[in-house]
Amino acid sequence: MGHLLHRGTDYLRGQPQPNFLNVGVAYLLWAFCFMGFCGVQRFYVGQPMVGFFYLTTFGFCGVGQLIDLFLIPGMVDQRNTYLKGQYLALEEQAQTTALHRLLQVAKEQGGVLSAAQAALYTGFDAKQVEELLFEAQRLGYAYVFNDPETGAVRYQFDV
Repeated sequence: MGHLLHRGTDYLRGQPQPNFLNVGVAYLLWAFCFMGFCGVQRFYVGQPMVGFFYLTTFGFCGVGQLIDLFLIPGMVDQRNTYLKGQYLALEEQAQTTALHRLLQVAKEQGGVLSAAQAALYTGFDAKQVEELLFEAQRLGYAYVFNDPETGAVRYQFDV
């Protein structure tokens, strides 16, 4: 059902967000009950066991199907909240992995890097390197100084 989901954009990073569910699609799937397929909306909102129960009991004799008419917005919202949490957990894990890679590169280069060197050696784009360097400073892993000979900005890592 991936094509029935709404894909948003994370405007802070420009990365795709998880597929979000749509209330209108859930109501459309609810209407399948008129064709004898009750509970399809429950599969859509990530409740396959309840969906199977509804499917085999004709929406619990229509009562559950009728109740779902009012519960759909909350079920969709709950599922979207869950998907957002999964996305944020994966994003945090990726950020931690990227920071670990930056620290490893800093260690290999003697603990001092410029932003350009960090991008070159890690393979990350400039925006991601900037975010990682800021995070390293925030966590106390690195501090900024100017190279005494060239005046260029450098990052000294505690590795």
